[in-house]
Amino acid sequence: MAQEVKGVVARAKGEPVEVHTIVVPDPGPGEAVVRVQACGVCHTDLHYREGGIGDDFPFLLGHEAAGTVESVGEGVDGLAPGDFVILNWRAVCGRCRACERGRPWYCFATRNAAQRMTLTDGTELSAALGIGAFAEKTLVAAGQCTKVDPAVSPAVAGLLGCGVMAGIGAAVNTGGVGRGDSVAVIGCGGVGTAAVAGAALAGAARVIAVDLDDRKLRTARGLGATHTVNPSETDPVQAIRDLTGGHGADVVIDAVGRPETYEQAFYARDLAGTVVLVGVPVPGMRLDLPLLDVFGRGGALKSSWYGDCLPSRDFPMLVDLHLQGRLDLAAFVTETIGLGDVEEAFDRMRSGDVLRSVVVL
Repeated sequence: MAQEVKGVVARAKGEPVEVHTIVVPDPGPGEAVVRVQACGVCHTDLHYREGGIGDDFPFLLGHEAAGTVESVGEGVDGLAPGDFVILNWRAVCGRCRACERGRPWYCFATRNAAQRMTLTDGTELSAALGIGAFAEKTLVAAGQCTKVDPAVSPAVAGLLGCGVMAGIGAAVNTGGVGRGDSVAVIGCGGVGTAAVAGAALAGAARVIAVDLDDRKLRTARGLGATHTVNPSETDPVQAIRDLTGGHGADVVIDAVGRPETYEQAFYARDLAGTVVLVGVPVPGMRLDLPLLDVFGRGGALKSSWYGDCLPSRDFPMLVDLHLQGRLDLAAFVTETIGLGDVEEAFDRMRSGDVLRSVVVL
């Protein structure tokens, strides 16, 4: 039987979000209903509210979540009521050309629930990133549920569902950071700070955090940065070069996603270094680089989508590292809030006052 629960809805572009009663249908074939325990407030949710991702309003926001499986539909294997899971928005299909070539993190046919949740008047909701977890319960494809050790706090675990995984993965998976490498991360919000932590976890000898906000730089130091640079005080490209023997960093991660920060990343890397773009640009942004410089510097220019992660591989591993005391995921949680506090959390996120606000249900 369909259930009525509370959820956070963006009804129109640019309008404040509101808590509404939503209808969650019983899971159909290949689907699961999850009782949400915690969900982080991510910039992507704000992009949805502002119409930056699409105009299929109203949106049921929230996607960086963890919770407990309540029920599963027909044909679901390996997932049962009571399982503690992190929700992911890249449920791989196993059959597309990327999956068949052994690169499932590039899956070209990821799955979402076939049914839609609705408002009580029948208006269909578009679930953010196919999840919609600013809600007491949500309906997802079963493949979007990744089982992890239930000993972890839901407020901590949920962050792996998006921002923290994107940052750690940008360093470890996409950037291929290894022991002894030098790494620079431009932009130390939630994703960038996670990239700092990922670089440190991978054994980088030098991790340089770059941000205009000294508060964020202090947090980055606590999560593994060996050096910090404030671009309001010094040229970041020159500073990174000075800290790497004049050569530039082996890996430079742009966690901002603007043409000017990408250009800084490009020129702050070593001649055969790697640039990783994990910050999300907005439509209309363009990049202008001399093609001769692209040719003459070698190395690699990469983009990182969801940290090139494979949830079934990466989520349990990172949770285990956290539980072992080797990865301080709790440091990313600045505050816990309720469903009715999401709009105010957007304001605090814009001002840089929080690393992550987390809705706890």
